[in-house]
Amino acid sequence: MFQSLFIAFATYSRLPVPRTEWNEKNLRYAVCFFPLIGAVIGALEYLWFRLAGLLGCPAALRGAVAAAISLLVTGGIHADGFCDTVDALSSHQSRERMLEILKDSHCGAFAVIFFGLWLVLWYAGWAALDRTDAVLCAALGFVVSRALSGLALNHWPQARKQGMLRAVADAGRKRAVTAAMLVYLALAAAGLLLTSPGRGAAVLAANALVFLWYRLMSMRKFGGVTGDLAGCFVTVAELGTVLVLALSSSFAS
Repeated sequence: MFQSLFIAFATYSRLPVPRTEWNEKNLRYAVCFFPLIGAVIGALEYLWFRLAGLLGCPAALRGAVAAAISLLVTGGIHADGFCDTVDALSSHQSRERMLEILKDSHCGAFAVIFFGLWLVLWYAGWAALDRTDAVLCAALGFVVSRALSGLALNHWPQARKQGMLRAVADAGRKRAVTAAMLVYLALAAAGLLLTSPGRGAAVLAANALVFLWYRLMSMRKFGGVTGDLAGCFVTVAELGTVLVLALSSSFAS
């Protein structure tokens, strides 16, 4: 279990963990720990907002640091999937060609344009959050998006016969992964609704809508999920979480 934990954190974050051999046994429960990375990011976001409040930081600085935290912790792995997915979808090519574009290490013009748009909205959303309950809901959103991603990995078809996501999915224990993701979702949903019924419900609804889009997009365009598509989903779901919370804060004020 500890080896699986280390693999999850080494793969999906830049947090220091002991080196672990990448084999089928150690991969078995790696996905089960994926949402814990979201919990760590959420905790860091909450701690930063508390510190920013004590220091009297202006909203622009508070939002900029908050926007950077998740990218720094993950090393941009999910943002990379977002950029690759945008390039593939913008090509309007065949399914086979779009899967090739996903694997291409080069960054196209559409990826740059849309990631720039994502960054602007990501920063603006965090800068607009000024209530403790909204920040807590945003923190729990990092867990929700990763739990949903884990469920998709476990139950949806794989678009490729080979690849990192396929290796993780094949090695995983499906029942254990499903049970773990449902527990994460239940705990996060309970935390959201207890923190703020209205904002919590908005976060859950936003993630559900993005999850539905992820399902339709990945099946229709690619015939299944890949690591890049999963990263794109996490990136878009996190943005949806922050934006609905920013809008709710604006209406409340």
